[in-house]
Amino acid sequence: MAELAPTATELTIGELADRSGVPASALRFYEREGLIHSKRTSGNQRRYSRATLRRVAFVRASQSVGIPLSVIGEVLAYLPADEAPNRAMWERASECWSEQVNSRIEQLERMRDRFTECIGCGCLSFEQCALVNPNDALGAKGPGPHRLLGPQ
Repeated sequence: MAELAPTATELTIGELADRSGVPASALRFYEREGLIHSKRTSGNQRRYSRATLRRVAFVRASQSVGIPLSVIGEVLAYLPADEAPNRAMWERASECWSEQVNSRIEQLERMRDRFTECIGCGCLSFEQCALVNPNDALGAKGPGPHRLLGPQ
């Protein structure tokens, strides 16, 4: 792991990757998406402010609970490019995202319960199965192998 001088104000992409645990390819992607920002040296090498470490940590923590990068980017857009997210910002974001996370949990629990019922039933009836054919949607299309025929 790269050692940083205590007074270093900028990090190379390798140093940022080592310190954050995020591959350089992902950091370049984050930069293309506007989640992090770099300056370029005269040799066209990327240099990141130390605050970028916290931005990357914010991105990774948010992703770990299923928040899409586009939504994370909307929140980070409120910060100046070289400013790190602080505790107050994280608390505001988590309050906003709590409803989304709870909704996702409820959806996953419903899916788990439906799947468990279906496996327990064992029929996998294409006419009645709530998992394979909810509300007999395929029956409304009339006879025939609608899944094999594709959209009509």
